[in-house]
Amino acid sequence: MATNLTKDSWPKSRWPNFSFNEIACQETGECEMNEDTMDRLQELRSEYGRGLRISSGFRSPRHSIEAKKKDPEGNPRPGSHATGRAIDIAVRGEDAYMVLALATSLGFTGIGVSQKGDNIFLHLDDIQSDDNFHVPRPTLWSY
Repeated sequence: MATNLTKDSWPKSRWPNFSFNEIACQETGECEMNEDTMDRLQELRSEYGRGLRISSGFRSPRHSIEAKKKDPEGNPRPGSHATGRAIDIAVRGEDAYMVLALATSLGFTGIGVSQKGDNIFLHLDDIQSDDNFHVPRPTLWSY
């Protein structure tokens, strides 16, 4: 269930390792993260035992990246970040491998890997096959 969160309503005790500012849309300030996804992310952080640097959390459908996404007919089709079910984590090398292994064991079903150049991150989402999303799950891709 996606919840419209604000700085004042951010449940710090539920997700103690994450702040509203790092999860909210970097362009609009909105934050409609799915609570189950955030619980899964908190579990990932707890099991990993080290900090996770979020490079992209919720993205409003109006975010410049999401607004460019189209279906084959040219209609707007924002991605998983706009559903509140995705997060990008800046991590590389052995740490990326450890995060990836934990993420798959915790039920993340969409894994995107970017490990070259300056934009190093893992995309993690927990969209399920029955969510009527345009990409089947589980799935893995590279950027």
